[in-house]
Amino acid sequence: MSYHLIEAVQGFGQPRILVLGDLILDRYVWGDAERISQEAPVILLREDRQEVRLGGAANVANMLRGLDAEVSMAGVLGNDADGQAAREAMLAANVDCEMVLGVDDRPTTVKTRFIGRAQHRHPHQMLRVDRESRKPLEHHDAYELIDRVVANINQYHAVLISDYAKGVCSPLILSRLIDEANKSGIPVIIDPAAGVDYSRYKKATAITPNRLETQLATGSTVSNPEQAFQAGTSLCARLELDHAFITLDSDGMAVVFADGRTELLPTRKRQVYDITGAGDMVLATIGLGAAEGLDPTDLARLANISGGLEVEQIGVANVSRQEILADLLQGPRALSDKFRTLPELSRHIAARRRLGQKIVMTNGCFDVLHTGHVTYLQEAAAEGDCLVVAINSDDSVRRLNKGPDRPVFSQDHRAEMLVALESVDYVVVFDESTPHAVIDSIQPDVLVKGGTYRPEEVVGRELVDAYGGTVKVLSAVDGISTTNILQRLRENGPQSSPAFSIANKERKAG
Repeated sequence: MSYHLIEAVQGFGQPRILVLGDLILDRYVWGDAERISQEAPVILLREDRQEVRLGGAANVANMLRGLDAEVSMAGVLGNDADGQAAREAMLAANVDCEMVLGVDDRPTTVKTRFIGRAQHRHPHQMLRVDRESRKPLEHHDAYELIDRVVANINQYHAVLISDYAKGVCSPLILSRLIDEANKSGIPVIIDPAAGVDYSRYKKATAITPNRLETQLATGSTVSNPEQAFQAGTSLCARLELDHAFITLDSDGMAVVFADGRTELLPTRKRQVYDITGAGDMVLATIGLGAAEGLDPTDLARLANISGGLEVEQIGVANVSRQEILADLLQGPRALSDKFRTLPELSRHIAARRRLGQKIVMTNGCFDVLHTGHVTYLQEAAAEGDCLVVAINSDDSVRRLNKGPDRPVFSQDHRAEMLVALESVDYVVVFDESTPHAVIDSIQPDVLVKGGTYRPEEVVGRELVDAYGGTVKVLSAVDGISTTNILQRLRENGPQSSPAFSIANKERKAG
């Protein structure tokens, strides 16, 4: 988990983003595949429902709305019932459609999928029927569209182009749009079509081809990250791009910069249910991050997460900022990400609380970590979704009169041991004699202590009671305590103890 990415997502505003491209209406016909027709050797599908979804560039716009961006759509729809359905669906998602032209000379692009269930279960796609025109827009429509876009270009923080090779993303339109955006310093991110002449994307900020599209564009094999770097470098040079994001399915994402730098952002393993919409989700996330000024590497990290969340769902579904935050907070983390200052911790806890997580906190010196501590922390973690351990600083320990040789380990060493425990989500150091400041800042749902305390003896109980939290005392491991361990070490000769040796070195160094 990257702390600054959590901060970035939490700090996102509502940037205005323009999406230009090929609008598609996806229609699904569901039914039971009951038998073979008597008229011909074909499966007979008994329809029981239909649904329509936004596809192509319209899906990118819809996904951006799911990410809380303000979105304007630019493209064309046929003056037909399907065009009206697509327009109504976009308006229902609060997408601005003022730059969507209605035309008479081409139909709305519609992909109709017939989904059959065998024996009332196990749905499978049986057939897809496409109705579309792939010819470029008529010149008068192309000029009207690009004139509308250019007149409003300075309203936007980013421009996304979703090219499905249905005629909207012509060289005439793209060259002018990219030129005007560059003059205004607006990033242009393009999801390219497969098998087209990529010269139409020249001087864009970045493109987001997948493995196959990259191979078709460069004529080279892309079977591993190194080959992706080479292909991306070629595309950046040939098209004068700032960078390229090449999605490599299970291998993650290759980021290539115009100056020759490369980076592979691996993706963690996920259960893949449906890859439909993953490319649109990647484009939408990169566009949102670019509008907010994130650097390319962080754009790729966020896109990896949102694309991964998309393939975990069946069918096209929006991914929210909260889902991205949840994945960042709950995914694999570097140990250093667990050790936080109190202001940083407070922001993390606020993000987790918005996700509905239950926060548990405990505190103490944790001077010589032992099995009693480990058992108690595992029990504490089971009380909620996130465990915060607040530890006394070295000065705070000394003020508690634990003894002349305490703390044995410095606060950095103690924190390092605690963050290594799987049960611990965060460690924070406090310098006061009590943890009141930490409790007041994060307001844990449950404050726990281990040992022989009674609930009314727990320090900070009155603060937790005041805001309606819970104080709980957990069990202790009989005969195991830091005091007992240190006493046995003293009796057996402290000079032979590694712990005392480390402590003495630290004192001399200090």
